Amino acid sequence: MALMGVQLVASLLAASVMQRLAPHCSLARWLLCDGSLFRFKHPSEGELCALAGKQMPRAGRRDRRQNGAGDGKPLTVPKDIDLRLETTPVNVADALVLRFFLEYQWLVDFAAYALGVYLFTEGYYCVVDASKEVNIGAIWCVLTVLFSLRTLHLLTSHYFLSEEGGERSVCLAFGFLSLLVAMLVLVVREDYLEFGLEPGFADLFANLEVFANQRGYEWSVPVTKLTVKLFLAAACAFIGALLVFPGLRLAQTHLDAVHMNAHRPFVQVLLHASFLSPVLVLVLWVKPIARDFLENAPVGKSTVTLISSSAFSSVRLWTVVLLCALRLALTRYHLQAYLNLSQKWVEQMKKEAGRIAAIDIQRKVTRVFCYLTVVTLQYLAPILLVLFSTLALKSLGDFSWGLVPGSPGTAPATAPPTAAPPVVPGPGDEDDVDEMDEDIQATVARVTEALSALRAVLTPVFYRGIFAFFTWWVAACQVMSSLFGIYFHQYLMQN
Repeated sequence: MALMGVQLVASLLAASVMQRLAPHCSLARWLLCDGSLFRFKHPSEGELCALAGKQMPRAGRRDRRQNGAGDGKPLTVPKDIDLRLETTPVNVADALVLRFFLEYQWLVDFAAYALGVYLFTEGYYCVVDASKEVNIGAIWCVLTVLFSLRTLHLLTSHYFLSEEGGERSVCLAFGFLSLLVAMLVLVVREDYLEFGLEPGFADLFANLEVFANQRGYEWSVPVTKLTVKLFLAAACAFIGALLVFPGLRLAQTHLDAVHMNAHRPFVQVLLHASFLSPVLVLVLWVKPIARDFLENAPVGKSTVTLISSSAFSSVRLWTVVLLCALRLALTRYHLQAYLNLSQKWVEQMKKEAGRIAAIDIQRKVTRVFCYLTVVTLQYLAPILLVLFSTLALKSLGDFSWGLVPGSPGTAPATAPPTAAPPVVPGPGDEDDVDEMDEDIQATVARVTEALSALRAVLTPVFYRGIFAFFTWWVAACQVMSSLFGIYFHQYLMQN
């Protein structure tokens, strides 16, 4: 198995370029700080006093009040003042101080370079017989999925550290709901939900038995299939708890983005299509609705095959990727809708009676911008989970991008690796070179044996089941949380 190949060189080059260019050229910074997004500046005390028709306290009197010489009462203004917030473009200086900005920049930039490595790898597999090499692009995709889950876990952990228990209760409740739904989904037969988990687990256990028998071990399945599914259901509950607040936030930004673009019907159609895209992802793995209908479409009393089985798998992959691209293209509409919450809160405040402290107005307006990177991560991380799990499903599951049987896009047929020409040592270095060659050959042999054993145990059949189910489950969690968010913001918040 070739270890030091073109893929590894491209991977190391991408990692080096990412490290060098991150401080100067960053996709994450461009997404937030190119001048397209506008934030609202909080009003000063002088502006609030002028709007309220009051005189600004003198500096000396304010200093004495802060030192305890005065009555210590905060400055208050009527809620119905004619307050209009000033807007300014989001720049790099503003974004660098935001919470979780470094995590956001790392995740987005890594995902961008992972996509570049993956595209290079796919092109490399199309023109070169690389079936014996490790698919570096798939490894980058799996790492992106893991980093996205880690980022969501980091965000969710702060809800559990909060003194208020509301967010923690929501995460736990949705986690238990996800556990129940996952257990119900895992007992559905493959005739209805074609994940391929049953063939994948059967293939895994069979390969483990062969692997153990070849090494002289007495092997038996240590856990039953039911126990494996229980562990998988627990993982689904964990993922569901991570995705509840991203779904609730998506519902809020979707409603605000649609209202913000009321005069642009085409953008509204795209926003609705983006919001409902996880529903289409769910339908793609429902066999009677998707595959069976297209492969055996009823026409009168007969059936017509509209698309072959392999072509349907390719269409499904392309559909998920295009839906993720649509959601990524609408990122700024959702982010601007979130930033507009400052003005929305001010308009709501004007309808109320009474007075409010000036510091509370400033905090409310500033707090919206302070959580911009958190909202961005909550919007992008689920999309990255679906996108890169689909790309890993294609590569590790041995699928093809081609819509016609035999079209390019599948890894070439297996061929024996070509041996490298031997290096002829000099007359005085034969002993050192021989010893170094032996060490290198022994190391390469051990690594090659380990990777060969891993590829023999974890086959494409197993990867198809795992990544298909993971992609479907992330979309299902998005549907459950976002639809509940729509109900919450449309009905419960109105009462």
